Amino acid sequence: MQIIYWLLIALMAVGVIGAVVPAIPGSSLILIAIIIWGFVSGSFAAIKIPLIITILVLLLSVGVDFLASYIGAKQAGASKWGQIGAVVGLVLGILGFLPALPFGGPLLGMLFGPLIGAIIGEFIFRRELWPAVKAGIGIVVGTLVGNLIQGLLAVTAVAVFIVTTWPQVFSG
Repeated sequence: MQIIYWLLIALMAVGVIGAVVPAIPGSSLILIAIIIWGFVSGSFAAIKIPLIITILVLLLSVGVDFLASYIGAKQAGASKWGQIGAVVGLVLGILGFLPALPFGGPLLGMLFGPLIGAIIGEFIFRRELWPAVKAGIGIVVGTLVGNLIQGLLAVTAVAVFIVTTWPQVFSG
């Protein structure tokens, strides 16, 4: 049972990474691991609190993601064009289709794709370079702050699970 526990903790660690890095499942992996543990241990009563916390984290993560991106875009004066450009840039960056990034692969694409996409989208809308750059930076900063908050929420969910289940697994 301890081996399964450690494997699920490893899956949760991937979930924490996914809460911060786009394109990797985040809090949903943590929730799946907790549900699997409920089946394996045969006691959903023992995981009631971690399950509730993780569901709340999952819902908060979605809200934080949208809110942080929105606030970052609004503070920088970005339009919908910039936000759409950031999403397109993220997708193209993950797939490695950014001509400006011939090296580094998807990780650099995830970092620079939204910035380049937001700048291009804003430039198409405004036809001015500096406001487009400012809006692009605002969108990216908002998204990064949101991802960091999601990561902290995910770590909290995993910590609650470990604190709650550790005595059940390692007693005696």
